[in-house]
Amino acid sequence: MLILSLLFLCSEIIIQGLRYLKRLYVRKFSNEINREMKVILYKNLLLQADSSESTGTWMTKAISDVDNCSEGIRKFTTEFFDTGVAMISYFVMLMIYDWRLAIISCIFPPLAVLLAERMKKIVVPWTAAGREAAEALNGATVDRITNAITYRVYGVEDTWNEKIEEQLTDYEQKSSKAHILENGMPPIYRVISMISGIFILYFGGKNVLGIGWTVWDIAAFSTFLSAFNKNAIKISKAAKLINIVQSAKVSWGRIRPYLHLLNDKKVLPEPEAQELKVEDVSFSHIEGEPVFSNISFSAKPGQIIGVTGEVASGKTSLGLMFLKQGSYTGHIYYGKDELKNISEDAQVFAYMGHKPNLFSESIKDNVLLSEGNTKEELDALNHVLQMVAFEDELNELSDGVNTRIGNGGIRLSGGQQARIALARTLYHKQPVLILDDPFSAVDMKTEEEIFNSIREEEKNRIIILISHRLNVFNKCDGVLFLQNRTGIFGSHAELLENNPDYKKLVLLQEGGESDEA
Repeated sequence: MLILSLLFLCSEIIIQGLRYLKRLYVRKFSNEINREMKVILYKNLLLQADSSESTGTWMTKAISDVDNCSEGIRKFTTEFFDTGVAMISYFVMLMIYDWRLAIISCIFPPLAVLLAERMKKIVVPWTAAGREAAEALNGATVDRITNAITYRVYGVEDTWNEKIEEQLTDYEQKSSKAHILENGMPPIYRVISMISGIFILYFGGKNVLGIGWTVWDIAAFSTFLSAFNKNAIKISKAAKLINIVQSAKVSWGRIRPYLHLLNDKKVLPEPEAQELKVEDVSFSHIEGEPVFSNISFSAKPGQIIGVTGEVASGKTSLGLMFLKQGSYTGHIYYGKDELKNISEDAQVFAYMGHKPNLFSESIKDNVLLSEGNTKEELDALNHVLQMVAFEDELNELSDGVNTRIGNGGIRLSGGQQARIALARTLYHKQPVLILDDPFSAVDMKTEEEIFNSIREEEKNRIIILISHRLNVFNKCDGVLFLQNRTGIFGSHAELLENNPDYKKLVLLQEGGESDEA
C-alpha cells in the first residue's frame, strides 16, 4: 500500500505539473490571439468607422466580441485535452472491463451532445440580442458622459438617466438569456449522460453475481461505475463547450469583416511631396446618400487649398474622404497612385479634426506621441510649438513641455488645445495635411500669425485648410466652395467675382454688405 500510495503521489505531481504548463501556455496563446485581434481590428475600425454605426457598436466589437472569441478559443483548446483525451481514456478502460456494457453505457451521453447542438437555434439569436443590447448601452453611456453638462444645463438630465436605466435593464435581461444556456444547461446535459447508469447497475450487478457477461468482484464493479461517472461528466462538459463555441461564433461573425490584414495595398517607400489631383469625385459614407458630387481640384507641394461652404455642406466629409472613411467614385491621385491603392502605412495624409483629441499626458507626449528625448526631437517639438504661436503660453507653464494637460486637455483653453493638436499634425511629416477648422478657437491675429508660419515653413507639403472662417482665404492658392451637394474651385478673387454666394459669405464676415465698396 505504501508503494501504491507513493506511485499515486508521483503520478499526481507529474499530471498536475503538466496540466499547469498546458494551462499556462494555452492562456498565453489565448492572450496573444486577443491582443493581435484587437490590434488588427482597431486599425481597421479607424479606417472604416463612419456615422452609420455608433461608438457603442465599435466598443462592443473591439472589446467584448474579441474577448468572447479568444475565450472560446481558449476553452476549446483546453477542453480538447482535458475532456477529449480523458473521454477516450475512460472509454478504453470501460471496454477492457466489459465491452458489451461499455457500448450500452455510451447510448445516452451522445444525446446530451446532440441536444447541445440543437440548441444552436436558441443560442445564436439570444447571443446576438445580448450583443446588440451591449452596443446600445455602451453608446448611451458614452453619450451620457460626453454630453453630461449639456443635459444638465437644459434640464433633461433625468430623462437621459431614465433612458440609461431602460437600456441597462434591457441589457441585463438579454445578457442573462444569452448566458443561461452556458450556465443553466450543463446540469441537464449531466442528467442525460447519467441515464446509462441504470443499465450499469443492472448488468454490472449480474457480473458481480457471476451470471452476467463477465465475472466481476465488487472492486471491478465500483471501478467501472466510477469510470462511467467521470466519463459522463466529461461528456456534459463537451456539450457545454458546444454552446460556448456557438456563442463565440456569433462574435466572430460580427468582427470577421474587420480582421483582414492590410497587406494587399501598395506601400510607398517614403512619403514624398507629389501633386494631389481630385477628378470628378462623388463621396458618400458607408450605406449613405452622396454627401457631394462632381468635385474636382488639384494641389501641388507648397500650396494651401481653402475649403469652405455652408453648414452641413460636406466640409468635414471632404477631409474624411482622404482617410478612406467612406466610399467615393471618380479618381483621387497622389502622384501616379490612386488613393484606393495606397496603403495607410504609407503615411501620406495627416489629419486634424474638429476635436483636438488630446490625452492626459504632457504637451510633449501629445505632440510627439512617443517618449522622444533626443535633442533633434526636442528641437523639432519647440519649433512646431513656435509655429502655432504657443511659445508665450509655454513659458508661463511651470514644467514647460512636460506639463500634464489632463484628460482631453482640460487644463488648457480651447485655443490652446487646438494649437497643441495643430502642432502634433505639423510635427509628423506627412506630405498632405488636412486641417479641419484649426483656427476656430483662436483670434484673427493669431490665426494670421499661424497661417503665415505654415506658409513660410511648409513649402514642400500640401495643406487642405477646411474652415468656416475666411479671414486668410485671400492668401490661399485656391478655394473650393461647397454648395448644393457639389463644389466650385477657383482662386479667391475668381470666386468673389463669379459666385454671389461666396461673395456674400466673405462680405458678411468682413462686416459689410454686397452693395458696399
